[in-house]
Amino acid sequence: MKRFKKIWGYIRRSRSLKYAVVLVAGVAFVGFIDKNSAWSHLRNVQRISELQAEIKGYRSQYERDKQQLHKLETDPKAIEKIARERYFMKMDDEDIFVLSDDRTDQTDNDNETTE
Repeated sequence: MKRFKKIWGYIRRSRSLKYAVVLVAGVAFVGFIDKNSAWSHLRNVQRISELQAEIKGYRSQYERDKQQLHKLETDPKAIEKIARERYFMKMDDEDIFVLSDDRTDQTDNDNETTE
C-alpha cells in the first residue's frame, strides 16, 4: 500500500505524467476494453466481409437453380435428362452401365510371379 501511495504521489506532482497516464488509459479503454472498441470493430468488419461472400455464393446458387427450374418447366427433354443422370431411370428396352472414375491400386499385380 505504501508503494501505491508513493507512485500516486509522484503522478500527482508531475503534470506531463498525468496526461500520459490518462492518454494510455484512454487508448487502452477505447482500443481493447470497451464494447465498441477498435478491436471489436475490426472483428465486425471481418465478419461482414465473410457474410457478404456467403451471400454472393447463395445468390449465384439461386440464379443457377432458377435457370434450371425454368428449363425443367419449359423443356420435357431436360426432365428426361435429369431422370436418367441422377436417378438412373431408363426405358424398358435399355440397359444402364454405371462407370466409376475411381482408380484402384495395381500393387497386387506387381507382386505376382509366373512360372
